[in-house]
This record gives sequence, C-alpha cells and structure tokens, in this order.
Amino acid sequence: MSLAVIYSRAQLGVDAPLVTVEAHLANGLPALSIVGLPETAVRESKDRVRSALLYSGFEFPAKRITINLAPADLPKQGGRYDLAIALGILAASGQVPGEPLAAYEFVAELALSGAIRPVKGILPSVLAAAADGRRLICAHANGDEAGLVSPHNSLTAGHLVEVCRQLHDEQTLPGAESPEPAGHSLPLADLRDVRGQQQARRALEVAAAGSHHLLLIGPPGTGKTLLASRLPGILPELSDREALETAAVTAIGPQGFGARQWKRKPFRTPHHSASAAALVGGGNPPRPGEISLAHQGVLFLDELPEFKRHVLEALREPLETGRVSISRAAQQMEFPARFQLVAAMNPCPCGWLGDPSGRCRCTSEQVQRYRARVSGPLLDRIDLHIEVQRLAYDAMNGPQGEPSDSVRKRVARARQIQLQRSNMLNSQLTPQQIDAVCALKKTDRLLLQRTMEKLQLSARAYHRILRLARTIADMEAAADIMTRHLSEAINYRKLDRTVTGIADN
Repeated sequence: MSLAVIYSRAQLGVDAPLVTVEAHLANGLPALSIVGLPETAVRESKDRVRSALLYSGFEFPAKRITINLAPADLPKQGGRYDLAIALGILAASGQVPGEPLAAYEFVAELALSGAIRPVKGILPSVLAAAADGRRLICAHANGDEAGLVSPHNSLTAGHLVEVCRQLHDEQTLPGAESPEPAGHSLPLADLRDVRGQQQARRALEVAAAGSHHLLLIGPPGTGKTLLASRLPGILPELSDREALETAAVTAIGPQGFGARQWKRKPFRTPHHSASAAALVGGGNPPRPGEISLAHQGVLFLDELPEFKRHVLEALREPLETGRVSISRAAQQMEFPARFQLVAAMNPCPCGWLGDPSGRCRCTSEQVQRYRARVSGPLLDRIDLHIEVQRLAYDAMNGPQGEPSDSVRKRVARARQIQLQRSNMLNSQLTPQQIDAVCALKKTDRLLLQRTMEKLQLSARAYHRILRLARTIADMEAAADIMTRHLSEAINYRKLDRTVTGIADN
C-alpha cells in the first residue's frame, strides 16, 4: 500500500485555488476511482490516463487505485488534472521518484498517446504557483501565456515521458517563453484619420487623460465610431502589473489569451443584442463578460439606446466600483471591471435631430421616449456628453488631424501628474480626495452652485464635474482648478441641459 501527493490548480474565475491530488494504491480488485467533487470531464480522465501510461511504456498498476482531489468541496472541472493524476499513479507505484514532486505543480490535459495538451486560463495558475514557491509544468502551447510571469516560474513539456525524465533528473524541460513585444502586434488606429471635429477630439483627449466615461451624440455618419476606435491609440501602454491583470481575465475568456494582445489596452465592442450575461458575465460556472474583458481598456457601446434596458442597468455598479460580482446558488465569483466606457447614440429615432438639412420629423414625445431607453442614473455616471455634428465638404477634405503619438504624450504627462499626486487617476478619486485636490475659488464655487441649482444636478454629477475639471487642469499642468477648467467641465455635461434643442425633463 502506498500514497503519493501531487499539486495542481483549479480554475475559479481569475483565481486558481490549490488542488492536492492524492493517489493511493491498495490490494484488491483492479479499479480506478476519482473522488473530490469531479465533474464529467474529470471522471473521464481515468481512461485518458490509463491509455497515456500504457502508450508511454509505463506499467498501469493492477491494484485498487483511489484518486482524491482535495479540497473535497471545491468543484473540479475539465482535463487540467490529467497530468497530475498520471504522475500520482506513477509515484505511488514507484515508477518515478516522489521527492522532486513537492517542488512542482502540474496543470495539463493528456492525450491517449501521452502527449500533453494545453488548458485554458493557465496564467492564474502560474501566478498562484509562483506565490507558493513552486514551479508549474504545463503544455508547450501554454508557453506564451505562462511566460508572462517569468520563464523561471514555469516549465513546458510536450509529452508525459519528458516530465518523467525531468523528475528523474535525466532531462531539463525548457522554461516558458515570453510573448512577442507589443511592437510586433497589429497597429492601432490613428487619430489623424479624424478630420475636423475639434470639440470631439478635445473631449476624447480629456477622457483619455483622466479615464473618464464618454458619450458621443450625433447623426449617422458623423464619425462617432471612428472617434471611439481611436481612443486606445492615445492611451498609455499598460504597466506590467496592469498587463498581467488584463491577461489573467483574457485567458479565462472565450477566446483565450494571444501573445499579440500583451500590454495592449483591450477594446471591446459588443453588439446591442448582447444579453446581460454576455455583458457583465454569467453562466455556470460564471465566466467574465465584456466589461471584465475590457478591464484596463475601453468598452464601446454603439447605438446605446438599442441595448435592452436591464442590460444597461447592470453597468451601474461596475462603473462605480470597478468590479462585478456574479452570484449563483452554489457560488459567488468576483471579476475585475475597471473599464472606460465610450458610448454612441443618435439624437432621435430617425437620427437627424438638429441637422441643418431639417430632415428630422420626430416629435418631442418621440425624442423623449427614445432617450428614456437610457436611464438617468446611467447617464449620470458618464462624465462627458458630446455632440458630434455632420461635417461640411471642405472639412472632410481638409488636412489630417494631429496624430495619436503626439496626443498620447500629452495624455501620459497628465496621467503621471495624477499618479504622483494621488496614486490613482482622477476618475477614481474618492469624495475625501476630491475635497483635498479639487478645491475651488469662491467665485468658482458660486458658479458651480448656480449650475447645480439650475440643472438640478445630483451629488454624483457634482463630484464628476470636479474630477473632470481637475483633469483639464492637469492637462495644463496647473496647480489649481481655474474658472476656464471648471467652465469646460460643466459644458461637457450636455445631456444635463439639452440635446440639440430638446430639453431633458
């Protein structure tokens, strides 16, 4: 009778809790049983493991084999425990040494031939293993993702035999390779493609400088989508910590992680027919939605009023907290969702309200009904409301705008000022921090007071105006908020006043 202990990792959202794989061999009728709350794919691993061991030239013990996956109350899913189970059987039967196993963790699926196959979401497992002082062994195909942490924290293998040779000290497995630098990824769309639209370009730069949420309002074909798609190009590159956070979420998403995404700001554009589960996350087990896949990047919602009302309402809490909790009967899971929202909408159902052509025939009631599809509390959380007007022929054929590289440098300087002052961007300032860094002169306090009374603004809108004014001041490297900074911030609250002449009642 013998026992072997192997370490592996489960996948629980962006976390990777430790799973201890215990392999016990005893006399009795030959059988292999797996306990510890395994689902179907885990139970089926006994057939994959048996075939992999025999095909690789090892002996499959003719004993009563029990595999325990601890902790017993944690659901186990997928084929990620195959390699650990196989090595547990080999160690318990004395075919590989047991002592070196304590220094490693194993997360990989096995083919019937013994080849090692990749699993989804390996990055959280590598991070957790490194924190516990162990090295993780995974498939070659997971190398790009695992190498994001450090080549010293993970090893890759292509076959079960290679892992056994590593344990016998007969072969050295290669370390996981880091992905290609961001410079080899696909180029970002350049802001120089946007001609005219000076106010919208300015608003886009202000939004980027403080990570503020932005709503673009205008007729069809005025460049709203063009402007939104240029925002990632003027945002600074992700730091190593931010890039790892983003990659960890992307790795457990439906498309997985790709090396060309490393250090690139995510830009997610869900269709307006998306469900609430697709947007904020859900399923069983819970999976990240679009707002989490846009973590540290941009979420663009085109045709905002066309989204279902309950879907948009699900954004309200994540916009404030930067996280989203998915609750199910069996478990609750939390995903990061610190995204920058950019939305676009038409001013009316036909789209031409306020256009000089006068083609709009929508009544005030129709416009109000159309705008009511987006609730006031959600609009209250969006810092900038900008009108994007149709361009004249001369403007469309004018010179190109300022390139993204130049704008990005100004945005980076403004963000550096914010981080040095508060260790966070202005959009994330707490009310206490706002009182400390957004102080106004007496005349400016009176201006803001009159604005609040006239427009009936909420306390949330008050704080967002101050944050926005602080960002505009930081773009000029001004120590204090001036009247011009506050006036510009107030002017960006377009939907708190009117939309092309239609009052917001």
